[in-house]
Amino acid sequence: MSPDHDGTVTDVLGEPWLAETIDLGEDHEGPLVATLVSHRSPRPSGRAVLYVHGFADYFFQTGFAQWWLERGYDFYALDLRKYGRSIRPGQTPTYVTDLAEYDAELEIAWQRITERDRHDRVVVAAHSTGGLVTSLWLDRQRPAELAGLVLNSPWLDLQGSLLLRTVGTAVIKQLGARQPMREIRRDVSGLYGRSLHRDHGGEWDFDLSWKPLESFAVYVGWLRAVRTGHARLQRGLDVPAPVLVLSSDRSTVPTEMGDDVHTADIVLEVPQIRRWATALGAHVTYVAVPGARHDVVLSRPEARERAYAEIERWHRAYVEGDPTAPA
Repeated sequence: MSPDHDGTVTDVLGEPWLAETIDLGEDHEGPLVATLVSHRSPRPSGRAVLYVHGFADYFFQTGFAQWWLERGYDFYALDLRKYGRSIRPGQTPTYVTDLAEYDAELEIAWQRITERDRHDRVVVAAHSTGGLVTSLWLDRQRPAELAGLVLNSPWLDLQGSLLLRTVGTAVIKQLGARQPMREIRRDVSGLYGRSLHRDHGGEWDFDLSWKPLESFAVYVGWLRAVRTGHARLQRGLDVPAPVLVLSSDRSTVPTEMGDDVHTADIVLEVPQIRRWATALGAHVTYVAVPGARHDVVLSRPEARERAYAEIERWHRAYVEGDPTAPA
């Protein structure tokens, strides 16, 4: 990667994508950084998108970015601490004990987008765990420049039985306080990752060291932080902008590679997303996209096109304010 005139570097995605490191000090595992990736629109408009990834993930969804770039939005994506471009040697990938730890990089990124780069209307977009993180942050910070929030299969509740979500959560909170680095054993099939990666039957290319087919380890302290975030969200947030929530129309738990792997959410439970979507704020649009994957914008072409059509409709009506305007 080559340095740019202002200290940024060419991103791993190649030109014209840029990446800049956000210094976050240190924790018990050493230096902490986040990474702000960016691409300027050929039609600058003072508008921008800030995207935040999900768990065991990082930003590589350039098709989603291109959709916004074509509409005059400069596009930014934040690889949070200990994720993707921001992982440093000796760190435990994805690990935090409080989702509010991410406030630091979100606030710095927001300042760079709005004050340094002079964008006065910003749409936040986020996937899965990133949807939980950004919703909680926006509820706390309520930035004046926020124009809208697009959530792609946000993680709003714990999958599994009522017993797991109640008694199990109580155990998680107790263990998380005493033994935060205790690993939670999981049986991860890798089917979701293989459904996406072009070397395993999917369409997409991504770094398997940053987004492993079989995910990363999950620790009790991290899950405790997530469940605390879920509880706060379920009491009701007040995100101060129109919100669009997209998900698949169904969930399933496949045991082998088949059509269900490509046409349903095999990571989260769609009924939970539907149930808790209205807890995000006063103005929420929910759309179930038939045949979509967990990452809706990485679905097969037909479902993907439907998802973009829904984003377009919402964008015209609630962000641009003219539902009859041409694309």
